[in-house]
Amino acid sequence: MQVGTAFAFCEESGLKNSYKRALLEKVRLGTARVFTDPVASSTSFPFKVAELEGSLSEDQLYAARPRICDLGYLREAYRTPSGAVDYRCSAEPVTTYLPKGGKLENTAGKKCLCNALMANIGHPQVRNGKYTEMALITSGNDLTGITRFLQPGASTYSAADVVARLRPASALASGQAEMTTRPPWAPPCVRDLSHR
Repeated sequence: MQVGTAFAFCEESGLKNSYKRALLEKVRLGTARVFTDPVASSTSFPFKVAELEGSLSEDQLYAARPRICDLGYLREAYRTPSGAVDYRCSAEPVTTYLPKGGKLENTAGKKCLCNALMANIGHPQVRNGKYTEMALITSGNDLTGITRFLQPGASTYSAADVVARLRPASALASGQAEMTTRPPWAPPCVRDLSHR
């Protein structure tokens, strides 16, 4: 079971509240969309993007962004001609990437996910006091179904709401809503909770 999207939009997540509210509203209105971008990630894995006005999901906004890679969380290691190990990213400026042995075709459509993901959680970098990095909200296809975690009349939901909704009805009916013993997969350092 994948529940990353459900928890990403709950009150406790680190996603900036204004983005959560805006996307929850789009979900309620039936206008939320998720696009799987096959080339955005420098890692070459497909990257799911929630469409949100004023974010880098809008092509014209991304095109206006200076091509910068200065966080480097998704860089790849490569061996230089001298034998040393260095790093490159296909989302960095092309004129920086190519001399590092990168291929031009690997730069097409690449986006700086590191800076965008930092902006997602409210920590955008500011460039020379002029340009502020924008968000690029990642989400699973289940975005359109997250309203099932909302209580009647609520505009947000908690992680507890997600757990309560996903927990099997049989566990709730038999009084096993709380973990009372150490689960079999937990390491031995996790104490037995049955004394509670």
